[in-house]
Amino acid sequence: MLSLTVSERRDLKARAHALNPTVMIGNAGLTEAVLREIAITLKNHELIKIRVMSDERAQREAILESICTQLNAAPVQHIGKILVVYQPNPEAKQIEIKKMPRHKGKKPLTKKQLGSRT
Repeated sequence: MLSLTVSERRDLKARAHALNPTVMIGNAGLTEAVLREIAITLKNHELIKIRVMSDERAQREAILESICTQLNAAPVQHIGKILVVYQPNPEAKQIEIKKMPRHKGKKPLTKKQLGSRT
């Protein structure tokens, strides 16, 4: 599973805000066919939203963990029934993540400032 820094995750959350869910996981859960569809969509788009129909939060967290470990992707966000997953594709290079956020004074933020933003 990939890991993201705080600034990378924040940038990806902002990009994912305007996206619509591209894959839906129904009552059958995370099947092999759904996992294949997620892999194909990640390869094309790099950053996707997934809607999970399960009402149990623990089950949704387990699905997110399973997707990220099996596809070597990074979990970006889990809000309600929506999961946001990122997997970089060197061939597509659609998304460039900002390395370090800048403050109004054009100085890089400190670790303490970055930690307070999450």
